[in-house]
Amino acid sequence: MTTYLFTHRDCLFHDTGVGHPERPDRLRTVLHQLDLENFPDLVRCDAPLADRETLALAHTKSYLDDLEAKAPQAGIISLDPDTKMSPGSRSAALRGVGAVIAAIDAVFEQKDSNAFCAIRPPGHHAESDRAMGFCLFNNIAIGALYARQKYNLDRVAIIDFDVHHGNGTQQILENDPGVFYGSTHQAPFYPGTGSANETGVGNILNVPLAAGDGSSQFQTAYRDILLPALKKFDPELLLVSAGFDGHEKDPLASLNLTGSDFTWISEELMQIANDHCSGRLVSVLEGGYDLDALAEGVDTHVKALLRT
Repeated sequence: MTTYLFTHRDCLFHDTGVGHPERPDRLRTVLHQLDLENFPDLVRCDAPLADRETLALAHTKSYLDDLEAKAPQAGIISLDPDTKMSPGSRSAALRGVGAVIAAIDAVFEQKDSNAFCAIRPPGHHAESDRAMGFCLFNNIAIGALYARQKYNLDRVAIIDFDVHHGNGTQQILENDPGVFYGSTHQAPFYPGTGSANETGVGNILNVPLAAGDGSSQFQTAYRDILLPALKKFDPELLLVSAGFDGHEKDPLASLNLTGSDFTWISEELMQIANDHCSGRLVSVLEGGYDLDALAEGVDTHVKALLRT
């Protein structure tokens, strides 16, 4: 199995200001953990810049125009109370989308391959017409729509194990029966979406977890509900919103997951990818705000991709 790592140094220059949890040190920590000595078998690739046509698969023209107009030449601006832009933010976000697109191309061009996209800013809160929750472009939703179009796929699946519900991914894709979106997340919690009765056109499956839940509840949610539904959907490509902020050490949330949970879910998802879509899995970094926990989660996740 070939595992690609897509990233770019431009993603380090998205400056969110002093004290902001979505900071460049997150990516530095991830890249340090994945350095050549620790992961010699990763195939390392620079992420290209996404073009506007690709962004428009998921975002409205008015939103893209507005975001481009607001991009600062100096300093930091706020798009909402949580979401910032600096002079380096637009390039970072374009590299993030570009990473996902290039990773999808790679797993279709190379048999028996998967990929991890180490990028920032994250994406799963960005809706079709607004930035929110640290996110500018919805990397994974764009990727799903790109794959459907480019490779004429009938069924693309997204699994999101970030501690926050991917409201943007759901909003963009909830009327597309060719994309399955399944999520575990803490609730009630930011962003306030993700109840079990939000089902789209039958393609959305939310399994909320309560504050304080840990390994047992997390693994039961997947084993009993999400993984059987994913297998039934029979995806041709599996995308993963890989957020590691469900870790017990994370300062922004209250789940009690450990590195072993991320190992377990990563192995389960890779097995489904192998059984249903020739191993084609693309994982995209979302949250994770304790640096040690983030390093542990990424380490276990990528090792699972490499060995499966």
